[in-house]
Amino acid sequence: MAGCEPLLVPRLYVVSVSEEHIVMREPIDVMLVRVADELSEIQRAWAAFETAVGLRGRKFYGAFDPMTNTYGVCAACRPDDDPSAFGAERGTLPGGRYACVRLLGEPPAVYEQIGPTAERLARRPDVDPTRPTIEYYRRRDVIDVLVPVV
Repeated sequence: MAGCEPLLVPRLYVVSVSEEHIVMREPIDVMLVRVADELSEIQRAWAAFETAVGLRGRKFYGAFDPMTNTYGVCAACRPDDDPSAFGAERGTLPGGRYACVRLLGEPPAVYEQIGPTAERLARRPDVDPTRPTIEYYRRRDVIDVLVPVV
């Protein structure tokens, strides 16, 4: 119709969840900042850590330790990284078997699915409580939730 503006429909990116599957992971050397497992502390730590280390070319992880009830904001170490320059420490995310679910969606909606997904996976009878639950941030809109299993 002449004189009519086209109807603009906002693009909606729905969060989708992959099927649960088992993966084998190698240990990963990381630099990390540990905080209490409280949302405000985790958000503050992520913001400060990303600013300090930069986003470009980094692989980021989150690691929840059920033994200490702490959360680690992590980035894979590069050969020339000095963790202390970023206010971080050096550590290793353990390898082994993990139950994995991939989350796909736009932030912040996709972030809201991490906790419920990890809690569901943690109810498996074969969970290994001696290793941390890992969040692998493949991209800003693709996150693997990994719960260790025996």
